[in-house]
Amino acid sequence: MLRERELYTSSNGDSWSLCRDGHNRVFVLHRVNIPAGGANEIIELSDFLKSPQGGLEHEALRQLISSLTD
Repeated sequence: MLRERELYTSSNGDSWSLCRDGHNRVFVLHRVNIPAGGANEIIELSDFLKSPQGGLEHEALRQLISSLTD
């Protein structure tokens, strides 16, 4: 079973979701828009957070994490 919460969808149709699978593994799922022809990517949470790219999808995850303490 995969539980997920969408973090961000870009203007080109890519989307990022925070996911937890049936083994309680937490990761970010990057779904590439269909016309781009790329493959979906599972990104370990630690790798996603330390990525130097730091786009709007990263900001969305930071906002979600900070909302947990509100």
